[in-house]
Amino acid sequence: MTRRFTRRLSSVLAAIATAALVLAGCSSTGGAQEEQAALDTPEYKIAMITHAEPGDTFWDIIRKGAEAAAQKSNIDLQYASSPEAGQQATLVDNAIDQGVDGIALTLATPSAMKGVVQRANNAGIPVIAFNSGIDDWEEVGAMSYYGTDETLAGTAFGKRLNDEGAKHALCVVQSQGQVALEERCQALKDAFNGKTTKIYVNGEDMTSVQSTLEAKLQADPSIDYVATLGAPYALTALDSVKSAGSTAEVATFDTNEELVSKIKDGSVNFAVDQQPYLQGYLTVDAFWLYLSNGNFAGGSKEPVLTGPAFIDQSNVDTIVKYAQKGTR
Repeated sequence: MTRRFTRRLSSVLAAIATAALVLAGCSSTGGAQEEQAALDTPEYKIAMITHAEPGDTFWDIIRKGAEAAAQKSNIDLQYASSPEAGQQATLVDNAIDQGVDGIALTLATPSAMKGVVQRANNAGIPVIAFNSGIDDWEEVGAMSYYGTDETLAGTAFGKRLNDEGAKHALCVVQSQGQVALEERCQALKDAFNGKTTKIYVNGEDMTSVQSTLEAKLQADPSIDYVATLGAPYALTALDSVKSAGSTAEVATFDTNEELVSKIKDGSVNFAVDQQPYLQGYLTVDAFWLYLSNGNFAGGSKEPVLTGPAFIDQSNVDTIVKYAQKGTR
């Protein structure tokens, strides 16, 4: 397991270095040359299908990164999403029928996607997995994977709780059975020396999330940390803590503009960032590289990691301006 984590951490550095080179190239050549390069590039049609929950700002950041890469490379990006696994598979089927040049998808429920990925492969359409499914993308039949290692991220979170002196963490899961979320909570629990309680909430109903968390905090005052698995749920957890009269701290996976501001003012202790903008950007850019030049990252065997990394008061000032742009 240690060797696996080491390889994946190396992939993080490679992915970030690649993104830095891309951004440096854009700034040095200027907008006019970028526009001309796009005009000279064959147009490809790429479908991107995610398991986004309605109202979850995390996916807005992924989409913004994907659209930036698409605009740069003259790609017709067709984005669609559904939190329901069956509907995700239908969206993939539709993309295959439309004859797209590539399909990017998330594997929140890998078993539901294996059949349609195989159908895409049979049709000669390359598939790239991103964000979810790091342990399943090869078996499902995807060409490569871009995203974070949820076990590595959860382990880092649990160890950080140890450093913070936490004793009882409440891990809030907004979508029961979603593999990435379950892996985060389990890894957190395995690494944390204190007690971990897992609670499921309805991620599509923030009023329900707030009341569920408030009731739990009132019922168990020993909870001293609320660990959420997405930025909107951390913001709601702050309201729950206040309403319950709890002294629990709040920390989270993932960010958005408001969440970053809450780290800056000390309301949220820290966030584990997986760089969703980078996930969207690199995934779309990977299709352009593959379709135009036969390139693929990771040697077709290793995932390309975009996280995890901590954002806290020690480095949040470097993130604020990007969060305000909607890219962090």
